[in-house]
Amino acid sequence: MFARGSGAWKKATSAAQASLRREKVCHFSTADNNSRPGRAAGTLSEKGPPSASEAKQKRESDRQFLISVLESSATKRDAKAYLQTFGSSPDRGPKKTPAFTTVVHDELHGQDDAPRFVQGPVRVSVADTSEVPHIAIVKLREPQTWDDALLDGVAKTLTHLRDLGLRSVIVLDCDLDGSDGVRWQEVVSQQTDRFIKAIGRHGSPGAELVSLAIWKKKGSPQRLSSVGSTNLFVGFGNGVTTPLRYGHLVVVPPRALCEETLGYSAADANEIIFALTSFFSGLQFDKQTGTEDSPEVPSGRRSLRKALVDRVIIIDPFGGIPASSHGDGARVFVNLEEEFDKLRDALAAHGQHDFLPSSASLLGYPKARHVENLKLVKNTLGILPSTASAVITSPAEAANLRASPIQVNEASVGRFAGEVKTRRWQNPLIHNLITDRPIYSASLPIGRVKPTARNMELTSARMPTTTLAKKGLPVTIFPNPRSGPWKPPQPGSPRLRLTDTCIDLPRLVHLINDSFNRRLDVEHYLRRVQDSLAGIIIAGEYEGGAILTWERPFGMDEETAYREGRLVPYLDKFAVLKKSQGAGGVADIVFNAMVRDCFPSGVCWRSRKNNPVNKWYFERSCGARKLPDSNWAMFWTTPEAATDEQLMRDYEDVCRNVVPSWEDMKPAD
Repeated sequence: MFARGSGAWKKATSAAQASLRREKVCHFSTADNNSRPGRAAGTLSEKGPPSASEAKQKRESDRQFLISVLESSATKRDAKAYLQTFGSSPDRGPKKTPAFTTVVHDELHGQDDAPRFVQGPVRVSVADTSEVPHIAIVKLREPQTWDDALLDGVAKTLTHLRDLGLRSVIVLDCDLDGSDGVRWQEVVSQQTDRFIKAIGRHGSPGAELVSLAIWKKKGSPQRLSSVGSTNLFVGFGNGVTTPLRYGHLVVVPPRALCEETLGYSAADANEIIFALTSFFSGLQFDKQTGTEDSPEVPSGRRSLRKALVDRVIIIDPFGGIPASSHGDGARVFVNLEEEFDKLRDALAAHGQHDFLPSSASLLGYPKARHVENLKLVKNTLGILPSTASAVITSPAEAANLRASPIQVNEASVGRFAGEVKTRRWQNPLIHNLITDRPIYSASLPIGRVKPTARNMELTSARMPTTTLAKKGLPVTIFPNPRSGPWKPPQPGSPRLRLTDTCIDLPRLVHLINDSFNRRLDVEHYLRRVQDSLAGIIIAGEYEGGAILTWERPFGMDEETAYREGRLVPYLDKFAVLKKSQGAGGVADIVFNAMVRDCFPSGVCWRSRKNNPVNKWYFERSCGARKLPDSNWAMFWTTPEAATDEQLMRDYEDVCRNVVPSWEDMKPAD
């Protein structure tokens, strides 16, 4: 490794800085005095005003962009959260600057807001580029197998994300194992150039190739955190951060500059992504890496955070993590804290062909690919804030192009949307950026994923192929359902109590009070559920939870109800802290734990008829009924309940007669 201040280090860093300066001058300088502002950054375009066909294409692109934003179904809470994170005032953030132009501001007085078109290198004031950008680190898998229409669609989506405030650092993964070095370099160069040109077709500023940022240490890999290790590092950070501040997308080829030889060698794309994530997060503490303008800047004086990594995006022909081995699409949401080990083990337990979706590429090994993607998002999100998330999707989904199922046959399996008739669909990347949620709720049964007015009927070719993953929350369930779903306890046998030491009763009460905006009558409630408690589900640090009971039909004793199998599984309390409502999928996590782990055969509950949450309940239930002569609506997830008259009578009897436990319902003294 180079020692700081050594001649070799200075020589390497100076060469890198000189190369960056040359790239900048070439990028922003004119070819002659008659040159006009180019449409795509990174090119020496002398093209005049756009033609009528180009203007029409631009209007159509803008229309599709607007439709994608409007279709995101953002709630007021979503919109507020998005604007707080990515919103920009007129005086905030970098200005969009066409190629061959400059924006010169009076930094002291701020009196000159008009752009001045001049010849020569662009100079942008520090005030315009001082904001720490929000970025996505994007992995493109096997771009050499994508046709031009697909590549162009993905490029368009990434520029739309940039317009919405999220800039991309794009890492190519050409996956050419076994190829010779010359062939590998040719493919990487071709695909890099191809993607940069595709970005350039969608406005300015375009994309910048950064080939000097990733360096490789000699020796064994360095462990950067408890979740990953690599011998790659960002050796010339300004090569990446400077273009981002100017609004460019950054393209990083899968290669690294070796410290010893100062030559390029192939590098694993996953390790590059991990190294970039560590660098942007301020976790690259190696004092020997010069990540500022000068390598002599002391490590303690460097700013820790270079950019805010909000998303890790993997665009892979195999799409998201499969929901099962039955070909019913991808799992729409993964709570890594709770589900990573289960999913990894499940993927490893099946054969290589079990997870091959009908529209997937036939290249590669699907089981290993899904495990690799799962590990990558686990490692990167492990060193990012809990607000960050990862999206794994297919190129067709990212490009907002999906093939008509009528034309998908054996001959077209593994081929992409540009080769068949296509139709516009809701873009999962834009939807996720605006709402921080998957397109479909994680707790929504697949049978309830309804086609929109613009869609045809839902078929296997239209099943979700996008997975949203978050660091998530641990889920604690008492009693533990690992040995099997909950069963009614025998009368007189020991059972769980809310006063047991494993349950933090004060925090549980606070959760209920905050969620319902009412105060629980704790003494009354403890007496009521003392002998009927089935179990409790807790998400995170009491951010969400559910209390479930075994209820008897009115007037029936416990012994008879148990003997006749008429104890009713009942959702007594379902609560999410106000600050967590609509964020992080807390409600979905709790609901899924209830219906998948605790009561897979079915559970019932009630809600007031005017409760705004009833729509959410209705979409996740197998049935609902308004109870006459009461203010209650009844819901259930038991598939056969509607055809079992006795069961329906028991459900209704329980939902009518459970006594509420609220302080504002106490009789006046």
